[in-house]
Amino acid sequence: MARGKKSKKQQGPFKKWFWRLFKVGLVVGLLGAIALVVAVLTVRSSLPGFEDLKSSPNGQMIRVLDVSGRELFSMGPSYGEWLDYDEIPQVMKDAMIAVEDRRYDSHLGVDPIGLARVFKVRLEDGRFTEGGSTITQQLARNIFLNNNRTFGRKAREMLLALAMERKFSKEQILELYLNKVYYGGGAYGIDAASRRFFAHSAKELDLAEAAIIAGLVKAPSRYSPTADAKAAIGRATVVLEVMQDAGAISASQAANTNPTAVKMAPEPRQNSVRYFTDWALPQLDMLIDETVAPIEVWTTLDLGMQRAATNAIQTGAPAGAQGALVAIDRDGAVRAMVGGTDYVTSNYNRATQAVRQPGSAWKIFVYMAALEAGYTPNDTVTDEPITINGWTPRNSGNRYAGDMSVRNAFAYSKNTVAAAIGNDIGTSTIANMARRFGVTTPINTNPSMVLGTSDVRLLDMTRAFASINAKGVAVTPFGITKVTSMKGKILYQSKFDGSRVLVDPWVSAGITDLMQTAVQAGTGRAAQIGRPVAGKTGTTSSNKDGWFLGFSSGLTTGVWMGRDDAKPVRGLQGGRAPAAAFAAFMKVAVAKRKVEKFDTELVLPEWQLEPDEEELFGAPEDGIYVDENGMPIETGGGIEYDLEGGEAADTPELDQDWIDSVLGRGEAANDPEPPANDNPQPEPRPDPATATQAPRPSNEQ
Repeated sequence: MARGKKSKKQQGPFKKWFWRLFKVGLVVGLLGAIALVVAVLTVRSSLPGFEDLKSSPNGQMIRVLDVSGRELFSMGPSYGEWLDYDEIPQVMKDAMIAVEDRRYDSHLGVDPIGLARVFKVRLEDGRFTEGGSTITQQLARNIFLNNNRTFGRKAREMLLALAMERKFSKEQILELYLNKVYYGGGAYGIDAASRRFFAHSAKELDLAEAAIIAGLVKAPSRYSPTADAKAAIGRATVVLEVMQDAGAISASQAANTNPTAVKMAPEPRQNSVRYFTDWALPQLDMLIDETVAPIEVWTTLDLGMQRAATNAIQTGAPAGAQGALVAIDRDGAVRAMVGGTDYVTSNYNRATQAVRQPGSAWKIFVYMAALEAGYTPNDTVTDEPITINGWTPRNSGNRYAGDMSVRNAFAYSKNTVAAAIGNDIGTSTIANMARRFGVTTPINTNPSMVLGTSDVRLLDMTRAFASINAKGVAVTPFGITKVTSMKGKILYQSKFDGSRVLVDPWVSAGITDLMQTAVQAGTGRAAQIGRPVAGKTGTTSSNKDGWFLGFSSGLTTGVWMGRDDAKPVRGLQGGRAPAAAFAAFMKVAVAKRKVEKFDTELVLPEWQLEPDEEELFGAPEDGIYVDENGMPIETGGGIEYDLEGGEAADTPELDQDWIDSVLGRGEAANDPEPPANDNPQPEPRPDPATATQAPRPSNEQ
């Protein structure tokens, strides 16, 4: 009995301390719970509302599309269309819950079972290998915290998760999570990820695609299809197994789903397309006010034409030289733009930024001003040495052909004739014409300006030729057709303004006639593509710059080649590499377009028409040419220097019948040879079938 009493006495203090500690622990726990509840309620009250959390704080996403809707690339953090909970495919919701938080529907924001598993693994492996974060915790971390692995950050994450579960429903939290989490490849949210990896909206996701996206959250940089497609597909297979284990899909569904069969979106193009987008996208600031919500920008770029343009420049530019090309449609839409041989090596856009001398390509402004002042293509001018205020221009090879038509002078790019015309009509008149047609760089009015000594941009020159192609109506190059929200709301739509007329139609018809002749029988023959082409070559002194600009079937294209340091390029002439690159591009670009003949009938104004009794003067009679007094004059070609650097040869006289036969116009097209008679004839005309073999002048100055 004494021993039993002693035992009770010994157990008394132990029970006493146990209950004391228990009570203290209970109080501390209760106080802790109260503190936690207060903290959760406090944090809950400070959380932004659901609509506020839906907005994107990380910058605007811009998805850039070509003319047919194919994605070129995306800019900024890629946020797609926000999908409401009911719009998200069920397979996407099931896949994410199964792989990231299987007990999502039952926990309060923090999963005790998941935490217990984390600490168990920590004791077994000696380190934390699993995060144990719920979907709510991950969302809290993505919105409010960083990824630092510290106990303090983890505690704040849990507190925020508990608070969010008190403020938002499970559906709202999952909606936020799926629309805001990063999935790799610059894509935030499932819609951006779906568009980035599969080229369609997340509303259309199937099971295999949902498994791929769900598998990205664990390690976006490692499993992203853009970084490692094989790893992404392997991870998707694991997701399908987890979904089956969780009961989200059946065994047959898992077995019949093949992630390897998913068609991935093509990789965004990062080379020559960027020349175009670098030029076009800054225009958004002037077109729309939206700077936050994600947008889709529909551009004018035609990827097929862009590939052809890139190939033409990369293969056609002489060794050591750069090249640029711009193609403008009849309404001003830029269909292709190449600013150099390689964007990765140099993103300097020579099509829009470089200013270079255009050489004889500038003569379109000289001759348009002349036509407007009263000249006609058939007027006679004299190719002879000339000095203007101490300046003496020369032709290539110092060769002069004497009397010739305006058409012939343009076709063979006679510098002395251009200088004489400029002296006659005034260089300020020519400068005004260039300004009218869109040249934005400074223009000098020295006599030598007629030969293209003022620096210009390729885009401006191509724009001028496009306006000629539009029969004298102003054409303004643009790169954006429309801008829409991700839900299709139109924020901007381009409109063509054809109301501004730069010159009368007969002036544009006249210069088109001259340029068509230059391609068929003059310096631009390398630009022939088997359908009507009108264009003009340009070469600067010492072959520093080579140009060809022209149009066919509604498409206007300008090509420039040269070195960035403006050093001479051996053999570079506008009628060679640039004209050949033009032809290589245009053969592809207009292949599916209708063949269009040029409307070059000159309907002259009344003040240019002669009285009937004067029509005879200057017209040929029985093959004899007469002067203004009706007296016979000698005709024939002068001497011209061969473009290929060979011996001098006779220049064919390009009278109207010959031009008509070459261009396939009128009755002369069916009877290209002049009728035989016993009367003396002018210099024999070359056979149209062999016209391309006629001698050509060397570089124009």
